[in-house]
Amino acid sequence: MVDALIVSNLLLWGLVVVLAAVVLALVRQIGVIHERVAPAGALMLAAGPKPGDVAPVLELSDWSGRPLRIGGRDGNGLSTLLFFTSPTCPVCKTLLPILDSVRAAEGRWLRVVLASDGPRAGHEDFVREQRLERHPYLLSTELGLAYRVRQLPYAVLIDAEGIVRAAGLVNTREHLESLFEAMERGTGSVQELLDTEGASRHVA
Repeated sequence: MVDALIVSNLLLWGLVVVLAAVVLALVRQIGVIHERVAPAGALMLAAGPKPGDVAPVLELSDWSGRPLRIGGRDGNGLSTLLFFTSPTCPVCKTLLPILDSVRAAEGRWLRVVLASDGPRAGHEDFVREQRLERHPYLLSTELGLAYRVRQLPYAVLIDAEGIVRAAGLVNTREHLESLFEAMERGTGSVQELLDTEGASRHVA
């Protein structure tokens, strides 16, 4: 009886050791996969102005009737984050608080402009609930057509000289931040940067 108990304990300890080795191997593999997975950036669309293009210049009025120019050289030296949204876009609504934090953190060099289209009456509740009247909010079909916006939420980063620096679909804070990263690195998107670095490593 004692011998059987000793044998069973040894078998159990052996099983524990094997399971521990398997867990360690899985943890190591997850780490390797994590290193290989590229960071997700804003997805660029085929249509519309591309990074490096001169942004279309449009003279518009915001929700409160204030004149607002999109494109061209900014007299205050500010870049513009143009964020296309809609009252019927749930993902857009989740990003609005993030845009508020972007304004607070990057306001010294960046202005955030929200854009949509359609009849004003369809936006009244949205503007009131989200308190968007505090910030530039444009209703302009012309603006959406100029940037060929077909899916939301979509963002365009324009520098102080009126040049498009980055653009793409943005579903998360990381996607928004990837636009700033692309501008800082002098590339059109995070994907383009990774492709370039990958090609460089391959050549080397």
